[in-house]
Order: sequence, then C-alpha cells, then structure tokens
Amino acid sequence: MPPKSSSGKEKDIADEDEVLQAVILADSFNKRFKPLTVGKPRCLLPICNATLLDWTFESLALAGVQEIFVICRSYADQVKAAIRDSKWSKPSSGIKIVPIVTAKETFSPGDAMRDIYTHQIITSDFVLVTGDLVSNVRIDEVVRAHKERRRTNKDAIMTIVVKEAGAVHRTRSRGVSGVYVLDPNTSECLHYEPVLGYPPASRVTIPREILAEHPEVEIRNDFMDCSIDVCSVEVPSLFQDNFDYGDIRRDFVYGVLTSDLLMKNIYCYVAKDGYAARVADTRSYDAVSKDILSRWTFPLVPDNNHPGGHSYEHLRGNKYIAKDNSVSLSRTCKIGNNTLIGSHSTISENATIHASVIGQRCTIGAGATLRDAYIFDDTEVGEGCFVVGSIVGSHVKLGKGVRVPNGCIIADGVVIGEGARLRNFERVSKKRGASSKAVVDGSDGDDEDDEDSELEEIEARKFCLVSFLRRIILTSRADQEDAATILGKDSNALVWPRGSPADDEDELDEREHYNNLRLMRIGTCDDASDLELSDAGSNTSSDSETESESSSIHALSRTSSMTSVSGPSLSHANLSAQTSAIHSLSSAAAETEFRSEVAQSLERAFDEGHSVENAAVELKTLRMASNVPLRRVREAVVGAIVDRVPLVPGDASAQRTEIAKMVRRWGPLIDKIGGVDPVETIEALQYHCAAAGPRQGLFAQMLVALYQQDLVDEDDIRAWHKSPAAKGEGVKPGSPLAEGLQKCWEVGAKLLEQLSEDSEEESEEESEEEEAPKATVKAAAKEESDSDSEESEDDSSSEESSEDDEDEEASDDESGEDEDEAGP
Repeated sequence: MPPKSSSGKEKDIADEDEVLQAVILADSFNKRFKPLTVGKPRCLLPICNATLLDWTFESLALAGVQEIFVICRSYADQVKAAIRDSKWSKPSSGIKIVPIVTAKETFSPGDAMRDIYTHQIITSDFVLVTGDLVSNVRIDEVVRAHKERRRTNKDAIMTIVVKEAGAVHRTRSRGVSGVYVLDPNTSECLHYEPVLGYPPASRVTIPREILAEHPEVEIRNDFMDCSIDVCSVEVPSLFQDNFDYGDIRRDFVYGVLTSDLLMKNIYCYVAKDGYAARVADTRSYDAVSKDILSRWTFPLVPDNNHPGGHSYEHLRGNKYIAKDNSVSLSRTCKIGNNTLIGSHSTISENATIHASVIGQRCTIGAGATLRDAYIFDDTEVGEGCFVVGSIVGSHVKLGKGVRVPNGCIIADGVVIGEGARLRNFERVSKKRGASSKAVVDGSDGDDEDDEDSELEEIEARKFCLVSFLRRIILTSRADQEDAATILGKDSNALVWPRGSPADDEDELDEREHYNNLRLMRIGTCDDASDLELSDAGSNTSSDSETESESSSIHALSRTSSMTSVSGPSLSHANLSAQTSAIHSLSSAAAETEFRSEVAQSLERAFDEGHSVENAAVELKTLRMASNVPLRRVREAVVGAIVDRVPLVPGDASAQRTEIAKMVRRWGPLIDKIGGVDPVETIEALQYHCAAAGPRQGLFAQMLVALYQQDLVDEDDIRAWHKSPAAKGEGVKPGSPLAEGLQKCWEVGAKLLEQLSEDSEEESEEESEEEEAPKATVKAAAKEESDSDSEESEDDSSSEESSEDDEDEEASDDESGEDEDEAGP
C-alpha cells in the first residue's frame, strides 16, 4: 500500500517567540531491561541516582522547552506520580508537563504518534525525544535551524540530530545503527538504511536516481543517533495516514525518503558540540553512566544541577560523595575513580569500589569488591561479595561471599543466599509467589506488551527446543544441587531462562533477535580504550574482554566511517569491513558466555563424577543454546582436561600417572561431543598449553596419553605438525604465545622422531621374526623335496624290477607253451 499524503492542513511557519513544545515517548516498546522493568517502566529506572525521566526533563529544560507532553501507556500511574512528586511540577520550574495516557493498543512508536494526532495537542514545530535521553545539546539551536529551513522549504518536515562517533565509541550501539546518505551542501538526508549488528550486512543499497541527481553525496556510517528529532506539525498526521509506520527510523524516515508520493524532505543536524545519548539497553546504560561520571554531560553532572535534586562533593578522580555527611566510609575501604556514592550509605572496612554507582541507603560489606557495578537504593551487599559489570536493583540482599559476574541483572527485592555463584549474563528476579503485589503495584493492569510479567516471559520460551533440553538436564539431582549453588540457600530468586536463536522464531522485530541483543548487554564487548574517549584519567576495564573481541574492536577502528562519492557510478556502499567486524563482536559475545557456562558444566562433571555420555549431552545442549562452532567446544573440553590434571613438580613418573588417569577417564569426551577431528584436538592442546604458562610442560605427556588411548594416531600427529597453525602462523612473532607454540612444536617433532625410531625397530624385529620361519620352512621344504625324490627313485626301480619279473614270467610261460606244443 503506497503512503498517503497528509490530509491535514499545513500550518504557517511559527514565529520565534512561539512556545517550544516537546513530546516524550516514555514507553520503551522492548524488553531489553527485563527483569528490572517488571513492575516499573524503563524511564523510571535510576541512572547516577536520578531517574531517566528526570534526566530527560533536565535536557529539555536546558534547551528552553516550555511545554512537554509525556506519552505513556505502561505503568502510567507511576509515571504520573513521578511527575507530580518531582520539582518539575512546581510553578517555579517554568515548564508545563502534561502526561498523556495512550490506548492499551499502543505497541510501537508509530501507534504513539497516531495517538498524538488524535489528541490534537501539537500546535507548532515540536521536539520529539524518548524517555531515556541524557543530553546537553542546545536543542534550541536545532529548532532555530529547522525553522529557518522551513521558511524556504515547507516540505522540510523533520531534522534528525546526530553526532559523529567512531565505531568503537563506547556510547555507540553495537546492535542498531544506520547508514545516512547526505547532500554535503545542505545536509539533506537523501537515503537512510538501518544496519543491525546481527545478522551482519555487507552492503547497503542506494537508489540509482539519487546518485544521478546529486553529483556528490556523503555516505556516513559514523553517526550516532541521538534520538532527538525536530518535527513539523504535520508529522503526526503522516503517521495517521500511513498505518504501516511503526518505528520512527526504520519505517517513517525510510518510508518518507523512498516515497514517490509524499515528496517530503528530512535533514540531519550534526551536533559538533555537546553530548547526547539514549539509554536504549543495558550496555548503553553502563556507557552513559560512565560519561556522566566523566563529566561529558556538563552542566548536567552529579555535583552541579543533579536532576534528582541530590548534592554531591566532587573529588579528584571523578569521585562523588553525598554532601550531607550521611555517608559512612571505613578508613580501610578503597574508592576508585569514576565512583558515585549516594546518601546514607555505608562502606565497610577493606571494601573496594571502582567505576561504580552506589544508591542511597546501601550497605557494602567488609572485603566486598565492586567494579563497573550499579547498585540501586536500599540494597545490602554482604561481606566478601564480588560484583562486576552488573546491575543490582533496589531492596536486594546479597549474602556473604556471593559472586555476581559480568553481565548479570538482579531485579528489585531479590535475596541471594550465602556463597551463591551466578553465571555470566544471568537474569534473576523475585519468585512470583514471593510478592506478587510488587509486580502489579502502580500498574493499570493493561501492560500486556513490553512490560509484561515474568510468567509470560517464561511461557514465551516454553516450546524452545534448547530450553526443553536444558530442563531435562535440570531434572537431575546434581543440577538441582547446582541451582542451590547458583542462588544460595534461603533465596527467593528465580533464574530467568536464557534465550537462544530458536526463541526468536515469532519475533517480528529483527532488532530484538537474541543474537542482536547479545551486542547490547552490559558487560559485552567492552574495551578499556573506550575510556580514553571520555576520561583520560580513568582506568576501568572488563574482565570478560577476550582476544577475539579486542581484535574485532581494532578492526572496526581501522574501518573508514565516511565516504565521499562523486558521480553516478556507485550504486552500493561496501560496508563489509565494519559489518564483518560487528559480526565478530557478536560471535565473541556468544563465545564468552559459552566458555563460562562450559567451564562450570565441566567443573560439575569432574567434581560429581558424571558419566562421559551425560557430560557430552550437556555440552551439546550448551553449544546449541550459544550457537558457537564445534571447534570452540573441543577447545573448551581439551583446556578443561589439561587444567584439571594435578601438577607433580619434580616427579615425572607420578606426573605421567596423573595425566594417564585423567585422559583415560575424560579423554573420550573429546570425541563424544561430535565431529571427531584428532588434528584439531592436538592443535587445541598445543594452543592451550602454550598459553597456560606452568602447564606448558604437560604438552608432550598429554599428547602421548592421547596417543596411547587411541584418541590420536601417528598420522594425526604428523598432519598437525605440518599444519601452519601448529607453527604459529598468524601469531605475533616474539610474543609469549608464539614462543610457547614453538616449544610445543619442537616437542612434537621429537615425539615424531621417537615414534619413527620405534616403528623402525618394530619393523626390523618383525622382519627378523618373519625371516626365521621362512628359513625353517625352506629347509623343511628342501628336506621334503629330497625325500620325495628318493622315494620316487625307489618307486621307479621297484617298478622296473617288477616289470622285469613280469617279463621273465611271461617268457617262461611262452617257453612252457612251446614245450607243450612240441610234446607228444
């Protein structure tokens, strides 16, 4: 169905003294923050101890906006209460804020825009933003430029605010971006193409007529969408007239630019100064938090004009401590750079906090370690806890010694028992029976889409094959005990099922595909170099970073982000370098999670004595859930076996015994996981031993043990030894890994020599053994032939004598007969 032209009357261009209006889309229309958003909308989540909605209000107030319409559907009562209780409801604020509750059928930004048109609340050009915006960009200047353009071109209906950002900029989304084709003279957006991190795209198609009509264009893939649009009054009516417009960028902008009927123009405003970013996912939550702490949002910083109304003291190293003297800091605690601690919080002795945000009324136990962690209000972190790269909701209690690794999200009110060990990227919420009232308080009961209950989330995965297989595994007694290990004793928590590509069969939005969402999770694909973009004094990094992720990031940084094209000869913009690097990041994210899970699975199997068959089934299930190559499974198994071998320094015989015992017990698992490849097994052993330092000396004995168990043979070892990977091709020369690989390769050469010598000795012995029987056989044969010849001679002589006798007898008979005839 072709787009229809606007049916409403176009209004005259407004004067400069017109009331500047803004529309905030408070709903997120996705589930990226679950389970934190079970019970509250995303716009009311805190960032640096102020709600996202307050940061958005502050950003608009800074730009001179005078009237704001907050469009909300989910948890509308909570949104209205937050507005009513904030400083913005006071007459002295100078801003009029009007919440608009949309129909429960509002499931997309396009539906919200159609509701805006229905309410007829827009009277002039307006600013359109989302409810999770943090910005200090002078939006009033963008509005002024938009109105100036409208004076000469009434078809200019929208101005999109973008910022230049390199491919590795920490605030730029890894999962959702776009390619903009601009007129370099007017900044008119001639074409827009959305680009996802997954599935990766190698090319973007540009209509040939654009290149024919414009002798020079700019193809930009270095823009970060600020989610700030200045729109004309007719934009809502275009949504009303075209019901297939759901998303603003992917549907509306793309549809307008490709329509032959609308004949409307959209422009880009490249903000050279200021900061603007949307908290669209947990990864950007981490990035924007660090940018706020690094003061890139000035004057919107914690110690000056804090949106939440709190007062903080700014100390060297970007440390922010609440000013009311209510914070209790032990003399032996360590507070690192880029850290914010809310009022009435207590930091106990020997606790370490770095690059983290602590809410109000929180308690951090003795010896606890927090790094890149975000702790909401009224939360208690027990003694000796370890929290890194994760978000912990409000009113949460972490018992003594709890470990919360990279990428975890813990919802409000959760209790984690003592000694619990969560897995990477785990999502945990309170059991539904623990406090069902907490889930529905403040809700109007109509939140059926993006803010649905955790029960619906679980039921949505009910028929997933991977989840089904995992549930089969979880029925065993060992895994029931493992569940207690994950959550601890007396926990009220529920571990959310992990998604997989199979879960997305019914997903209509490719952006919410599980593999694409992997790129947008906190703790994924972080790089310490990102901090240099925002804070040269900071030294924050993530323990989950892998070599593959780092190489992918550097590959992205080398990719050109702006292309200038002259003439009509080009019809495609080649993005293969960037998209392949982004795909590498996606794969790295999946493999990081898989390695963590497979290590824990093998650790359980080793400790609890699982059978090889059961361990193989679980590994196959994990591989199916993580969608990683079989090679990674083999590498993980080989590495786990090597690491499990006890080291016996100074006793080679005892060391051989330990290795033989381990390989005899668990070596068959290497082939049970599927796809037998002995050469790949040896290569995995080489690389793991070369990188493992103290275990490098185990390579020879491990290889011999694999040989003795018939897991590899001599031909396999020779094939490995000749391969380029075995010689370390592609590895940086002179690096520790390269040296380790060379040593293992030399050990392999000696082993092959020994095997060759043994083979020669065996062949000589076999030949000698074969020659001895042959000589005996020959002698026996000769004797037999001699005896046969003698017997034949005797037989012939006897035959001759018998013949002579017969002749004599015959002659005698004849003579007798003659005598008879001659008788009487």
